[in-house]
Amino acid sequence: MLDCYQRNINYMRISITDRCNLRCRYCMPAEGIEKVPMSRILTYEQILRICKAAAELGITRFKVTGGEPLVRLGCASFCGELKKLPGVEQVTLTTNGQQLAENLSALQDAGIDGINISLDSLQADRYRYITGGGDLTRTMEGIRAAIQSGIKTKINCLLQKGFNEDELMDFARLAFEEGIDVRFIEIMPIGFGQPDTGLSNRQVLEQLREAYPDLQPDFEIHGNGPAVYYRREGKLGAVGMISAIHDRFCGSCNRIRLTSQGQVRPCLCFGDSVDLQPALAADEAALAAGDAGGAGDTGDAALKEALRSAVLAKPIGHTFQEPDTATRQPMMAIGG
Repeated sequence: MLDCYQRNINYMRISITDRCNLRCRYCMPAEGIEKVPMSRILTYEQILRICKAAAELGITRFKVTGGEPLVRLGCASFCGELKKLPGVEQVTLTTNGQQLAENLSALQDAGIDGINISLDSLQADRYRYITGGGDLTRTMEGIRAAIQSGIKTKINCLLQKGFNEDELMDFARLAFEEGIDVRFIEIMPIGFGQPDTGLSNRQVLEQLREAYPDLQPDFEIHGNGPAVYYRREGKLGAVGMISAIHDRFCGSCNRIRLTSQGQVRPCLCFGDSVDLQPALAADEAALAAGDAGGAGDTGDAALKEALRSAVLAKPIGHTFQEPDTATRQPMMAIGG
């Protein structure tokens, strides 16, 4: 499905919940945020209807996120049902890893294609501080289990000046020694994130090249996102750079986001969204009235039209680099 700028939009990130079992300081305050009533959260059945319509329009790759997706009961089963939809080529999951080990078997049974784990420190005390009480041991158990399972596993890391920038080489060694992809993500002005506290990926790459003179660009496709990868000769893992601020990749953006309340966000930077709730209701009414259309029509015409509108509303690029540009809504409410 092409947008107004002829970009092929084939990837949707789906937030299945706004709940999270951590309180990461750049995501939300320690006291948390006001939770959305469950009556306003899409049911799994509604999300699957949206994804079915999206797949018929050419969106074939889906990322399940939150909040923390594994805090919602039935997450793994939902992933399995999503994977079965006609036209769906790939289903992956982003998690903080706190409940990954105990859910890994179910995710394997669901046919999950990849797991991304958010991890900003390899030091227990520092991890507990940045996450508002998280247990590093549990996340590392989940990472080890995921690696051993053979599921494609990646780590997402936000480096911040004066906080965890001294762990850059520790994360690089984790990638090269464990055969796992570690991606360094620049902090964006979303929620409580402050870009001026983050380490730019140009600085990250400079330090990595100084430490590893054999570091070379890796042109292998690692996933659906905008990361630029580098690897070393003879090493299985790679390091990736997701540089939203300093090396804008909007020209190749291929995604839209679905919030847990049914809002489609064409771009993280802007508050504009398309509400799918009216389309869901209209299609349900059409089905109930026996007015779905011709043979084989499953009554998703309104959904498809709303999804097309969201794709066509996708802007040419973000303006995070402009002064005073920020999205006040926390990432957990948007869908990571």
